[in-house]
Amino acid sequence: MSANDVVSVGLHIVDVLGRPVTEIPPGQGMRRIDEIAITVAGTAAATSVDLARLGVRVESVGALGDDSLGGFLRQKMLGEGVGCAWLTEHPGVPTSATMLPIRPDGSRPALHVVGANAMLEADHVPWSDLAETTVFHLGGTCLLPRLDGDPAARMLERAKRRGLITTLDLIPTGDTDADLAALLPVLPFVDYVFPSHEDALSLAGTGDSAEAARFLLDAGAGCVVITKGGDGAELTARGGGGLRRPAYDVDVVDTTGCGDAFAAGFITGLVEGASEETALELGLACGSLVATGLGSDAGLTDRAALTRFMATTPRRHQERTSR
Repeated sequence: MSANDVVSVGLHIVDVLGRPVTEIPPGQGMRRIDEIAITVAGTAAATSVDLARLGVRVESVGALGDDSLGGFLRQKMLGEGVGCAWLTEHPGVPTSATMLPIRPDGSRPALHVVGANAMLEADHVPWSDLAETTVFHLGGTCLLPRLDGDPAARMLERAKRRGLITTLDLIPTGDTDADLAALLPVLPFVDYVFPSHEDALSLAGTGDSAEAARFLLDAGAGCVVITKGGDGAELTARGGGGLRRPAYDVDVVDTTGCGDAFAAGFITGLVEGASEETALELGLACGSLVATGLGSDAGLTDRAALTRFMATTPRRHQERTSR
């Protein structure tokens, strides 16, 4: 039996990124760019790496192909200190991967292979290894076809019965009906859900973030934490309490993995028994740091460096507001 503060279940992806990309050349043309990287990514895997760098004991649960990309992902995560005993390999299925041409402003389109992530099931969760676990994190709802909907709901309900704090990150596909079918059954068993601003608005069918948060709370979530990029983040709790905090003022290189890093920072606060305000601040700092370099593993190195960053980096907006 292994000892873990967090079990992180869901998407495991290898990203191949290049920057800056202003256009895709026609035909067989070529353009020179400044940088190419290959990284661990995905709303479970990247979050696990960030947690390990922050000193949190984490076990990652996911599905890989029996291929070179899967070998890279496993070895990289092991090197970061992530528990990988529950990463399963599936012959004949490729490891999930994404090609990301990063624009000069840090935004990026994506070319994605679903691959082995489609094989992940609730039975892969190591329930016997959760004796010391504090947080059960599910990352990738809407893109986990064998887990989305009722299977994930039963899994999170089981985690709740064991007294674990449950957190959820999601990646909507843009098919609102299908996305809601994947998401709504699980929300009654989720303590903290981390949608992006755009995704929250789209799922709720509204242009107002407060209404979007209320939609997710009414569906059963315990607390909604909406990430808003350069505009920071806002937390809305059941019962009406809320917090709004500004982002850190950094030069954005690439936004890949910022949401995963935010989740890792917030979860670190939960593991440490910190207040929701402190967890929110940790999440914002982690997300901001990752935006300063290329890929999901950029910027965030360890807890000491994160603390220095938080103490010395100004905010984009200095006011601290609550509602």
